[in-house]
Amino acid sequence: MKIYLALPVVLLASLFAASGVAAISRGWVLPMNRRHVRLPRRYGWGQLVVALALCWQLVFGLAVDTFGIRQWGTLTGSGVMLVGLVLMMRGQRGTGGRKDSSTQ
Repeated sequence: MKIYLALPVVLLASLFAASGVAAISRGWVLPMNRRHVRLPRRYGWGQLVVALALCWQLVFGLAVDTFGIRQWGTLTGSGVMLVGLVLMMRGQRGTGGRKDSSTQ
């Protein structure tokens, strides 16, 4: 296993998971995201799914030796990460249908 790849990914996944648990349990979102997040619990579930996907990709990308299993495992992790990102986007505000005044 390549420790220089595994350590930052585990740290990032832990931060995503901690922020997701805080959003689900308390409705707390990081200060830089508070203005954009409308549904903190859904946003938190998205963060937990992204953390799971990062760990999934780490396990199948670095720990599994069989090429076919590694390929399908990391591809599945990418799909799970996409689901998490969609959940996070659904927890944020939309644009509200406003038009940009600079285009006219």
